[in-house]
Amino acid sequence: MQRKLAAGNWKMNGTVADLSMIDSLNSAHPNPGCEILLCPPAHLLSQAVAQARTGPVRIGAQNCHSADTGAYTGDISAPMLADVGASHVIVGHSERREGYGETDADVKDKAAAAQAAGLTPILCIGESLEQREAGAALDVIRAQLAGSVPGNNTAETLVVAYEPIWAIGTGKIPTMEEIAQVHAVLRADLIDALGTTGATVPLLYGGSVKPGNAAGIFALDHVNGALVGGASLTAQDFSPIIEALSDS
Repeated sequence: MQRKLAAGNWKMNGTVADLSMIDSLNSAHPNPGCEILLCPPAHLLSQAVAQARTGPVRIGAQNCHSADTGAYTGDISAPMLADVGASHVIVGHSERREGYGETDADVKDKAAAAQAAGLTPILCIGESLEQREAGAALDVIRAQLAGSVPGNNTAETLVVAYEPIWAIGTGKIPTMEEIAQVHAVLRADLIDALGTTGATVPLLYGGSVKPGNAAGIFALDHVNGALVGGASLTAQDFSPIIEALSDS
């Protein structure tokens, strides 16, 4: 049985004052039916971890370097993230792949570094609108999955998130049939690659997930949670998504 995970990616948003949301979520969901994760910007990680200790909310990071140490000004390594108490790290987000030229090989190295440091990578894959309209969506995401997943995995050390690039922050989402198709293909490929482990790796959907569409998305086969962007910035928006996943 797959774990269920509601993960929030704050991207380049948030201040110390916004961390009060952690208390709100811990109070509203003392015994949630899913895992709850917030991934704030790096400057908030230490305080977020300290604030989250009293409840079920866990804290993750948005990126890591593939090296443990070195002359990489401005970067943060996976062991550093683990040192401050992070449990997860997002790797391969389309905003990193597109904006910083990260390749599947780069993402694979980051995911492996995260696992070596005791973190669970949330490995993102997804197609552009042009690729979907050209009928290449499945080929693109299957190639990204094959090229980005590191070699040693368990159901507890890997999460895969399908985020169609054209749905991120746009308010648009694929049809339920399209989401179901992609997740079924990803599940089959994970099983082919990882055996029984592939059957239990959590598969998240990301891309304009909101309180109004969350329940429908979570009712689909092979959707084990969500990687949420804008709707994770406030407890008012994120709590209904957590509730929908807990009830699914």
